[in-house]
Amino acid sequence: MTTLVVSIPPRHRLHAGQGAAAVPTPTEFAYIFSIDGFSVGREGSSAPALLPKADQVIALLPAVDLIWHRITCPRASAAKLGSALAGVLEEALLEDPQQLHFALAPGARGGETCWVAATDRASLAAAVSAIESGGQRVDRIVPSAWPDDPASGHFDVASDDAGGSSPTIRVTWSHPDGVLVLPLQGALARTLLPRPLSPDTRFSAVPAVAAPAERWLGQSVRVQSPADMALYATRSLWNLRQLGMAPRHRGASALREALRRFLGSSWRPVRWGLASLVAAQLIGLNLAAWQERSTLDSKRAEMTQLLMAAHPQVRAVYDPAVQMQRETDLLRTSAGRSSEADLEAALQAAASAWPGQNPVQTMSFEAGRLTLAAPDWDQEQVESFRNALSAGGWAVEAGDGRLTLSRSTRGGA
Repeated sequence: MTTLVVSIPPRHRLHAGQGAAAVPTPTEFAYIFSIDGFSVGREGSSAPALLPKADQVIALLPAVDLIWHRITCPRASAAKLGSALAGVLEEALLEDPQQLHFALAPGARGGETCWVAATDRASLAAAVSAIESGGQRVDRIVPSAWPDDPASGHFDVASDDAGGSSPTIRVTWSHPDGVLVLPLQGALARTLLPRPLSPDTRFSAVPAVAAPAERWLGQSVRVQSPADMALYATRSLWNLRQLGMAPRHRGASALREALRRFLGSSWRPVRWGLASLVAAQLIGLNLAAWQERSTLDSKRAEMTQLLMAAHPQVRAVYDPAVQMQRETDLLRTSAGRSSEADLEAALQAAASAWPGQNPVQTMSFEAGRLTLAAPDWDQEQVESFRNALSAGGWAVEAGDGRLTLSRSTRGGA
């Protein structure tokens, strides 16, 4: 499954002397495209409309934009869970809870201790909307760092807090009690990092700051690129797109989402299987039709040979069955013999089953159908007459005091 990881820029923060301003909408995003979710295919930066298409799109939220709280998860329905979290965290927050978006840890249950991540709602919503304006759909939002055990630290480069252009080195410290993002300048980072460090503590750094990070730490660190760290974050179970920012799949949106997933690379084996099944069915139907056509052609050829052998005078064959019947009728007429469709055959059949006490009053013959008047017959007599003739291939219709004899389609010659 192809994966597109889109990095959300750090939230704009006001500095001294600046007044309140509207939330800026990002116009360009850094991205990582991966074929399997583990290796980096390509990376770059572009406007939302130019982002590569992928089976799943994951937005990466920087650690500096998240605050973490450990609470007892409230017992509330999904519709009221956001308000319940705001009520629980109201005393611990420096901002208005209504301006924040909350996300529970994976597997959180009501009444149990869990982690809650909080971030600015307007900034996150603006970034997600900007990404989706280019035709992408953000499936998940993951943090770049989260409370972790064993603890880990990652060194990278960030712009300084004064808004200048000189880079500063910072460490993102993820530990069982939360996440800290600390600059290496000054003594704050050394004060907050535990001493001595646990032997199983993991440290990594981007290539640009690996050497100064090792000097500051006094031990070696694992060198990892920002792209590798981003892909590592996507493999976590965290998903910040929940509660008020959960994706809504309704109507046409649900159909488009299902179609997008079906057309993704993860469903490629299924598509190949369905295509193979359809192809096999079409080949089988065509083969069966060819066999049936061959059988019909063979029977038609046999009928033609039989017609030509029985009636050599026939020169042109266009319908062997009809022509055979016509030529046979001509021979019968020439020989002075009646056919089963003539009046004589119908009269003989009727006479063989006609009750002697009921004389025939009137009769008519037309197109192989003999109609006899029988106004005084009861139902038992009609059924007896019909059963006697059915064995010889005759059909009897009764109604309005009349009996009509005709050759049965099932039993006719």
